Amino acid sequence: MPFYRFEELESNYLTPHLSTGKAPVLDGEYMYFCLLHKNAGTGSELHYHPNELLIFPLRGKINAIVGKDRRVVGPGTFVHAPAYARHSMKATEDGHCQYLYIKDKTWTVVGLAEDEAVPEKAMTVAEVNRKYAVGERDKHRKAAGSSQAIVEGLNNCFYPIVESLDAPPCSARHVNWIEGERLAFGFFEVPAGYDEPETRSEHEIFVYVLSGKLRAKADGESRFAGSGDVIHVPRGSSYRLQGESPFSRYVIVCSTPYLEHRIDSMSAAEREQARINVKAN
Repeated sequence: MPFYRFEELESNYLTPHLSTGKAPVLDGEYMYFCLLHKNAGTGSELHYHPNELLIFPLRGKINAIVGKDRRVVGPGTFVHAPAYARHSMKATEDGHCQYLYIKDKTWTVVGLAEDEAVPEKAMTVAEVNRKYAVGERDKHRKAAGSSQAIVEGLNNCFYPIVESLDAPPCSARHVNWIEGERLAFGFFEVPAGYDEPETRSEHEIFVYVLSGKLRAKADGESRFAGSGDVIHVPRGSSYRLQGESPFSRYVIVCSTPYLEHRIDSMSAAEREQARINVKAN
């Protein structure tokens, strides 16, 4: 099925011993697509993971750290955490926060403490929730070896895109495109009548509608998509997006050729370590 809404999916703590973040997870072939929620004043300890992370706030503000760079970010600012980059995201004291949270599937969505070595096998969300309650950091047994967290030498990882998600409409189609090593992120603003020709996607795609209404066709199914709707386009499937309201905003995330090659060429042992064949939940 290519169409989803996060509120219809089960929500779980993703890394309960390191974070209060709770989210439903959509499993793609090459990425995890999530909507993460954190209560005011709570969030994650400094941690890292072997996969690349994309963050786009939708509500509230985040006390964000990537490497050594600390900033307060809100809706409209995109945050990129390269693979192995040390980071932390905490909701500010004045309100809850919610953000799109996307990771590539070279590892699970479960993070590692900043001083922890990469274990021989990743845990799934279901496994980590069976093992730990929220905040059980003192019971966490670290894997033997050295941490691979990157703290120094990271470039700017914060990208202001729009002043707010309810900023005045643009007069024409406007796109911000940010491409990492493994995942790419696009912020789209389109006027009424915008019609993207039907095309076969070379990469896996997730679309999240921020505002307005689109007529969407994906993998042979068509429907109207409004705020909060998610559209999944598997690699090689056809899709089409048409503007049906005076103005629409949406984001697109997609896999890169590097990521596709890396996952497609993984050995059986590498796939088992990353738990690629196991659903996140």
